[in-house]
Formats: sequence, structure tokens, C-alpha cells
Amino acid sequence: MIRIHNSLTGEKQELIPVEPGHVRMYSCGMTVYDYFHVGNARMLVVFDMVSRYLRHRGLRVTYVRNITDVDDKIITRARETGVDWRAHAAKFIAAMYEDLDALGCLRPEKEPRASEYIDEMLDMIRALIERGYAYQATNGDVMYDVHKFAAYGKLSGKRLEDLRAGSRVEVDAAKRDPLDFVLWKSAKPGEPAWDSPWGAGRPGWHIECSAMSVKELGEHFDIHGGGLDLKFPHHENEIAQTCGATGGRFAEIWMHNGFLSIDNEKMSKSLGNFFTTREVLAKIRHPEVLRFFLLSSQYRGPMNYSPDQLDQAEAGLNRLYTALRDVPEVGGSLHAPTTATQAFEAAMDDDFNTPEAIAVLQGLARELNTARTGSADAPRAKLLAGELRALAGVLGILRVPSEQWFRAGAAGAISDADIETRIAARLAARKAKNWAESDRIRDELAAAGVILEDKPGGVTTWRRG
Repeated sequence: MIRIHNSLTGEKQELIPVEPGHVRMYSCGMTVYDYFHVGNARMLVVFDMVSRYLRHRGLRVTYVRNITDVDDKIITRARETGVDWRAHAAKFIAAMYEDLDALGCLRPEKEPRASEYIDEMLDMIRALIERGYAYQATNGDVMYDVHKFAAYGKLSGKRLEDLRAGSRVEVDAAKRDPLDFVLWKSAKPGEPAWDSPWGAGRPGWHIECSAMSVKELGEHFDIHGGGLDLKFPHHENEIAQTCGATGGRFAEIWMHNGFLSIDNEKMSKSLGNFFTTREVLAKIRHPEVLRFFLLSSQYRGPMNYSPDQLDQAEAGLNRLYTALRDVPEVGGSLHAPTTATQAFEAAMDDDFNTPEAIAVLQGLARELNTARTGSADAPRAKLLAGELRALAGVLGILRVPSEQWFRAGAAGAISDADIETRIAARLAARKAKNWAESDRIRDELAAAGVILEDKPGGVTTWRRG
């Protein structure tokens, strides 16, 4: 039984798919105006992990994650760089895929782009007007009438009266209420626009997720997710729009991952305290280090980002890969009810408790180290290695052969070819009994983070320390 914390109720809830055996899940994706930062990466990795685990448990999963490819920020950046907004979005969509592939994130079943779902948005806006939830303001924009939706604030726990009392929303004479939000923006010179019954314009941000999720998953589906920063107002507005337009229940379970902070302050582009995922990946041994770090805390809790935390993640992965080293790779079966597999699934069934699941992997690694003491080819060692790799694969880690892991290095590190050249020079020095030169090369490589291991038969292997 998989239990998930539902942000809508504040309690853990058993996952009972609306359609038996089939989980339909939507998470909010990227607005592609720039490279995404490490805080965004946490959300992307978390919901990739969720979809992987649900499949592991034998469920069919339809995972939908949108791409916002038309937006104020995209238009502004495109104008600043002198390119068409479509070209600007396309550049950062390609970059997004490069970084996601590096992080080991699988592609969702569908990735709808906002610019391709204008008709669906127009249909939903039309339904909202017909049902009395929306109106066209005097400035030509179509607005959602917040006070018409009685359940507004249920997800975030906010009351309209409190929001109005503390509202910093600029007074807009075109709005009936300062909390009303835009569904359709009337056209402005030099900006992309589409025809509509209310004049040329483009969609507001909130309406796209409502329209795309309903189009691809139906009016009632299982999981809607995103970062905690989207809980209000974005997800609150999605509920108001979708339920207002369809009269249905919308998402059954709402999931929100916690913030990633720097010095205990939320990482955000608006605050300027962020690192892009691309920047971080260029500085670490392997992308798995960042993925492992992002899964090392339970997804709902806060995380603090620092180089030390990444070093700890790398050390944790080193221990797992060390246990697998020199053990022949065999396929691991997860169907046998082993104690480790049961413990792993129990942790993950409890609201995707990845720290506990990782602890199970660490326990398996310790067992493997003991089992291989006599011989790395021992049958038990092979079985444990297979199980370790298979369970880790559910989290999207231990994806590379162990020798490849130990040879991986961050950008700017000494190259593999250079290492091999120096090892060859050291071998020649040893044959010539030039021990001083042999030691010099070993020390030089060690200073560069490369550890040599001399094995019987004159063979030298290496790994990055």
C-alpha cells in the first residue's frame, strides 16, 4: 500500500488510482527563459523518482509535465537578445533536455507546450465565463472572479479576507477584486498574440496547466505535483479554474517538494542566490552526485545546498560503487521477497522516504563487502550486487559500471588519456628501475586526485579519489 502526503488534506492518503492499475500524474515543468537552477532540479528529480517507483510497483503510469514556452519572461529575454521568442524558447528547451538527461531523468509520456494548447485554453476560459466564474475587464483582459469560487484557499489554507487585508497586489481599476487573476491577456504591440472571442491576446500563466492537464489526463486524475512555491497562488488558481470550468474533482492527491536553500534562504532566481544545474554539473565528478544529493532528504522537507553536502553525496556513492567493484554484473530479480527489498519498498511506500531507502542500499553494500571477502565471484556476492543495482536503479542511481564511475572526473580534471600516458611512463620507469621517477609520477597523479593500484602481473589500474 503506497501512502502519499496530500497537501490538500494535510494527511497521508493511500494511493487508489481513479482507474485501477493506472496512475495519471501531472507536474508543473519549466518556464524556458533560462537554464534551470538546482532548486528546480530537485522538483524534476523528485517526480522522476515518483514515476520510476510507481512503475516498479507494477502500476501503469502516464506522467505529464508541461513546458511553458510563451511567457512574459521569455518575451522579455528574447527582446533583450534580439531573437524571436520561439527561437529563445527552443534554445532553452534543448538545454533543459541536456541537463535532464545528465541527471538521469526519464522523459514523461507527454510534455505539452503552452503555445500548442491555445485552443484548449480558450475552451476553458469560455466555459468559465459561461458558468459565471470569469469576466472581461475594461482593459480587455479576461479575469477569474475569485470570490465566486467558494473553496478558494483550501489547498494553501489561506482565507480571502486575510489575503485582501495583507494584499500587496497593485490596485487595478479593471479588476472587480484585487485578488482576481488573469486568464487571457489582451494583445500588446510587439508581443505574440492569438485570436480569441475577446480580442487578440495570449493566455495567462495559470490557465495553461489547467487546460493541458485536463486535455491529457482527464477532469479527475490521481496526482498533481510541483514545488512548494507553486502551492499558492499557481496551484490554488489551477483548482479554482479547473473545478469552476468542469464542475469536477480535478487532482485527487497534491504533492509538493520542499525548498532548496542556500544559507537557509530559499534558492530563487528572483533573489539572485542560485546556481544553475549546468554550473553545478560542470564542477562535480558525475551527475549522479547531484541526483543522489537531491534524493538524500525526504522530498517534502527543506534542504540546504552547499559544496560540503555534494562532497558527502559523492562519498556515499563511492561506498556503494566500491562494494560493486570487481563483482561480475548479473541481472538482479526484485520479485523474490528478500529482507532488503521488503525494507526498501516499505520505505518508499511511506510517502517516498528516499533517505530510508538509501539506508537499505547502504546495508546491502555492507553485506556485499562481507560476502565478497573470500571471492568476488561468490554466488552470494553476485546476488547481492544484482539486488543492489536493481534497487538503486529504481532511484535512478548506480547507473554506470563501477570502473567507469571511479574514472569519472569533473570538467577541468586531468583527462583519461593523460592519465594513461603517465601510467605508461611510470611503467617504463619501473622497468628501468628508476624508482624516483616512478614515485614522482604516482605522487603527481595522486595530487590530481588519481589513485593508482598496482596489481599482480604488472597491471596498474586507476580511479579518481
